[in-house]
Amino acid sequence: MKPLVVLDTGPLVAFLKDRDDFHQWARAALQATEYPYTTCEPVITEALFLLSNTHGAQRTVLSLIQDGVIQINFRLSDNADALNELMKQYASVPMSLADACLVRMAELSKNSAVMTLDSDFQIYRMNCSQIIPVIMPAADF
Repeated sequence: MKPLVVLDTGPLVAFLKDRDDFHQWARAALQATEYPYTTCEPVITEALFLLSNTHGAQRTVLSLIQDGVIQINFRLSDNADALNELMKQYASVPMSLADACLVRMAELSKNSAVMTLDSDFQIYRMNCSQIIPVIMPAADF
């Protein structure tokens, strides 16, 4: 069984921006995995902001959600305590709300991998000590 892909902002933005340094990697990574992808509203908010100057990209993100390619099944209100603890634990990094949500989503989905460009996911741990499976470029960046 293939892992559920928990999608971070970076690969989503890179996929939709032809001139992004990671555009080709994001295209290949998304093509090599199965959808639906899952994410959270903070990731979508970040992506829409970063894509505000890319013609049609914001509409594309919303269409991907509408078509079920990207699903948002995570509720902040149900996970606020855990998110607060994660952000407190990683305050020195610091951890964004989006990153905390993705770590929590990985904790809740036993067969998942976070697709990200963010090297902080090599530092973060789920359930305090477990390495988070990630899908990310092999080269240091």
